[in-house]
Amino acid sequence: MPTKVKNITFSLPTELVDKLKEYAKDQRIPSLNAGVKEALEEYVLKISKEKLRSEMVHASKDVLFLEDLKESMKSFESSDNEIYKGEPEW
Repeated sequence: MPTKVKNITFSLPTELVDKLKEYAKDQRIPSLNAGVKEALEEYVLKISKEKLRSEMVHASKDVLFLEDLKESMKSFESSDNEIYKGEPEW
């Protein structure tokens, strides 16, 4: 299923655009558009990871969350032991 796209106008430093055009010409990237898209995807992934890490740090200090986690782990302890018999088989 094709991904929807939206045309947007950006202002970028000339040197950066020239470099991307050069990389496209040398076939190091498929196109200028592909280079910008890949860079933005990597940047968004980086920010998403930073956000998740921040949320995990926050959760690690949340007493109610930690109590709920401990209770959930206890609920599945017998199932885990049944599967792993105390230790993973690797």
